[in-house]
Amino acid sequence: MSEADHRDAAAIFEPLRRRLTRVAYRMLGSVADAEDVVQEAFIRWMGANRSEVREPEAFLRRTVTRLCLDQLKSARHRRETYIGPWLPEPIVEEDEEEDIALPLMLALERLSPLERAAFLLHDVFGIDFEEIAVTIQRSPAACRQLAGRARAHVREARPRFQVEKERGLEIANAFFAASRNGDMAKLGAMLAADVSMHADGGGKRTASPLPVLGYDHVMEVHEALAVLFRQHGSNLVRTALINGLPGFVTREADGELQTTALEIDDGKITAIYVMRNPDKLRHLH
Repeated sequence: MSEADHRDAAAIFEPLRRRLTRVAYRMLGSVADAEDVVQEAFIRWMGANRSEVREPEAFLRRTVTRLCLDQLKSARHRRETYIGPWLPEPIVEEDEEEDIALPLMLALERLSPLERAAFLLHDVFGIDFEEIAVTIQRSPAACRQLAGRARAHVREARPRFQVEKERGLEIANAFFAASRNGDMAKLGAMLAADVSMHADGGGKRTASPLPVLGYDHVMEVHEALAVLFRQHGSNLVRTALINGLPGFVTREADGELQTTALEIDDGKITAIYVMRNPDKLRHLH
């Protein structure tokens, strides 16, 4: 390939890199894996007979999706042996356009890889079923069925009451202050009766091995944490949207970053998602 061909190919690819990475991240839930997949797609693009490619974006989207489907076969085994609750890597303050919130990403984990691909490509990225059929090598009718089944599974993951960004960040700030200052009355007033707490330490940092379910149990955990925060500190780095949910980034006593994302429904916190696994926080540094 001549240097001019190399430049032309790169000039077509680079404007699409961010969108392709978004597709891959939503398929895989891992920033590093998504970046690796997109880089592999770039290598394949450079080696392709591009004169025969009428729509580069569609070609690259197909390549990325197929690479993701291959990745998901091994990822499913890795997650079955994962220590404690698995959460996707946190994306902080991403553009809200095309975004899907963390609860929906967790719901996608329960789908087959083909269901996930059909749902994301059609319902999130607006790709027609004819292109999806070529991408995942199924008929358009089969793709409609896959997306329909996925839609039924993830329907409950969508919030009944959408919280405005500014109000959500106010609640996140208040939650940080109450949890770190040990103001249990104020913290308890923010929680729903069926609140749950999910902490991903990945076996690398201390975290509950199972989700903590219900108001009383979540309050018990925060009462114990408040003692630790008073003794060792927990510093707010910033409040932000984290995977589409209001939340905050902190630096904890061990010097590591941590993210906390809050699912809010009708003004009450219904779920707390804490990322402590340092391997999943590297990109935030």
